[in-house]
Amino acid sequence: MTIAIALNADSINKLDLSPAVTVIEKLLQEGAVTHEQQLTFDISYPLEPGDPRELSEVPELRLWFIRLDAKYPWLLFLLDWKAGELARYTAMLVPHQFSSKEGIQFNPEALEIFLMHKIFVLTDWLKQQDIPSTSRLKSMAQMLGYELDEGLFEMF
Repeated sequence: MTIAIALNADSINKLDLSPAVTVIEKLLQEGAVTHEQQLTFDISYPLEPGDPRELSEVPELRLWFIRLDAKYPWLLFLLDWKAGELARYTAMLVPHQFSSKEGIQFNPEALEIFLMHKIFVLTDWLKQQDIPSTSRLKSMAQMLGYELDEGLFEMF
């Protein structure tokens, strides 16, 4: 079951997280594990006609997602990866470029830093929730183009 957070220009421009907080807090009360990979964003942010930017290139929108990520750094757990939400969320937080032939191209160093930060955050958060983490984290890394060695998880 997909659960959508509706965002509009007003919330984004005011850095108002309440549309997301309302949904996320309800999901947490119901139990995070029951809502794994179910969350999507329905973003309504008008661009001027002829504006070639993707939503992840709009500074106001990126700032809103940076604020959301600061509040819920483990949010990747709830995102619907199959619907592309992991890639879109990552694009909001990691410098990138678009290629007509190859699609989104993340800055490799920035993506690696982002991924490792999320691995550390999610490892701790998943342990607090008593949710097995290794296979989930390896899957997340694979979706972003990385293979994680099992030895990494033995270090912490």
